[in-house]
Amino acid sequence: MSELTVLQGVRLKGRVGEQDLVTTLGEDPAEVAATVAELTAAGLLVEGKVLRLNPAGRDRLNALLAQERSGIDQGALAHSYGDFRTVNNEFKALVAAWQLRDGQPNLHDDADYDAAILDRLDAVHQRVSPVLASVASLVPRIGAYAEKLGAALAKVKAGDTSWFARPIIDSYHTVWFELHEELIGASGLTREDEAKAGHAD
Repeated sequence: MSELTVLQGVRLKGRVGEQDLVTTLGEDPAEVAATVAELTAAGLLVEGKVLRLNPAGRDRLNALLAQERSGIDQGALAHSYGDFRTVNNEFKALVAAWQLRDGQPNLHDDADYDAAILDRLDAVHQRVSPVLASVASLVPRIGAYAEKLGAALAKVKAGDTSWFARPIIDSYHTVWFELHEELIGASGLTREDEAKAGHAD
């Protein structure tokens, strides 16, 4: 599998165990292990209990992302990213409503309140799906996020609401954040640029 996929997967997680990397990438474990071994031997990954990028790995990843970006129709991506930003504003409000209620932590003791929020999550997912399809036509690698969001949503709808916004796991919010990070990078922007423009998560 590609260097870019593995290096970017490690970067987005910061520090990640190899099995967790396999899970988040959704790829064949043997292929991931082989690529990790190659990247470690090439001095691009630091291997231990967890994997992480070293400076050479970060430089290599930046070069690969720049190469990928050079082949993207930036006008078309800007249009799709604009659509994503609109849905992102709705999603941010939704996460805030899930975590807080009347300025206090949501204790999740009102089933009707939580159910209404989860209905809104389903609507947000329906709105972002065609946006993701448009992005995937421009950057095929990012198409994997549609499946990851769908998997997290299915777990939420099956009753395990920790898959909505829990950190550490690939919850809906975690995957959304990483997707946003991918779109920022593919657009040649930075998180700081987006924060100043009011578009950061």
